[in-house]
Parts: sequence; structure tokens; C-alpha cells
Amino acid sequence: MHCLAWIAAAALLSPIGDCHAELDTPPILHVRPSGAVVPANLLRISIEFATPVTGEVLSRLALVHEDGSRIEAPFLQQELWSPDGTILTILMHPGRVKTGLVAREQLGPPLEEGERVALTLDGQPMVRWRVGAVDQAGPTTSAWTLSTVRPGSREPLLVRLDGAIDGRAIDYLAVADGHERKLGGRARLVDGETTWTFTPTVPWRAGRYELVARATLEDAAGNRLGGHFETPIAHPGLASRDERIPFRVSSARKMKGR
Repeated sequence: MHCLAWIAAAALLSPIGDCHAELDTPPILHVRPSGAVVPANLLRISIEFATPVTGEVLSRLALVHEDGSRIEAPFLQQELWSPDGTILTILMHPGRVKTGLVAREQLGPPLEEGERVALTLDGQPMVRWRVGAVDQAGPTTSAWTLSTVRPGSREPLLVRLDGAIDGRAIDYLAVADGHERKLGGRARLVDGETTWTFTPTVPWRAGRYELVARATLEDAAGNRLGGHFETPIAHPGLASRDERIPFRVSSARKMKGR
């Protein structure tokens, strides 16, 4: 469902090999998902390089089994680059991930629960994963917990999520004050993208705040808040909406749920 927008966006980009024809591989900073386990219906992978890449990359990538054998045609054949040319996003072939489609019927799903795989570049492993169960639930904000922070401090707010979210979704979460003004600060995703942290630019003040989760926030399997990748196109269900989690800054020192 949600992959269609990505595919449409991909069509607006240069075809593979046009502007990345020269081989040039800067150091790799991050590969996401960064956790040890990925869902069997993993949809999106991102690779962050230290500097802009000037060569085509996708044909040099492979998913391999423990015995070194390659998984056949796992990726959609399109490179999605960040504007600065440092982050490459690739999609697992949506036609093999989503049930009921021809590609899946012919080739099967690219990943199977219980197996161990590695993502390689030029034959060298960048990350290894164990494949877990299919994830069709998506993020559920009611299951998140927020740490408390002290007024007058700049200690980070820790948001424990109910599961890993997409590594590029870091800016789909924000903190607003009691007047619904977005706070400036630094956000990070850690612990395999299962924890979002926010360090404010100025110290916290006592009072009311909200954690805002954008409707477009997704997990690595393409499930959104209130929406699921497997939802049939003919029956889209309710549109996802932003969700707000209120919290207070006071002298209390304990973890808070909703």
C-alpha cells in the first residue's frame, strides 16, 4: 500500500547508472535496520555513507544466506538517494513482500522467518540479521513509554517504542510545548530504532508538553500509524492521523506510560 508512493517517487529520479556511473564507495556510517532481528516482511533498507556517492550501488548489493548463496531478485531495481547523495534507500521488491501478487506467487517471499541473512556490498557483509515473524501490526503509540526529565536541565527525553520504526522516520516525531510550538533540539534513533531520544536546545521548563507522532511514521515493514502495508488497495480503511501523547515536566523521577 504505502510502497506505491515510494515507487512513484522513484520514477522521478534518474535511472540506475545515469548519475552514479563511477565506482566510488566512501566509508559506511550506518545500515538500517540496525537491530539484530528484522521482520520477514521487511520493506525498506537504508545505507548512510560518510560522503556523497558518485557510483551506482544497487547492482553491487546482495542478500545472502548463511551458506553464502544469494537470494534471487530481492530488491526493487531503483536507487532512492537523499538530496545530499549520502543516504541510499532501497526497497525489498514490494511484489514479493505483499501477499497475493504475481511476483510473490512466482518467486516466493524474499525472506523466511527463522533464517539468517547478510546484506553485502561487493561481497563483503555490512550487516547480519536474523529474520523474525511477519510484522503486520505497525507502530502503536499507546504502548510507548516516556521518561521523565527535570525542569532546568537539558537531559534527553527517552521514548521507548513498541517496536523498531523505519530509520528514516526520525523527524516524524517531535516535541511541542503547551502552546503547540515545536521545540528545537536534537533527535536520535537508538537501540535498533526502538528508542527515540530528544535533547532540547534550551533547558526544559516545568509544564505541559506533547510528543507528536506524524501519520506518515512507518516501521521497516511499511506499516503506518493506524494503517498496514497489507491493507488491500480496494479497501484502504481509515486514513492515518497524527497522534499526540501529553506529558508533564516536573520533579518526578519515574518512567511514564500513557
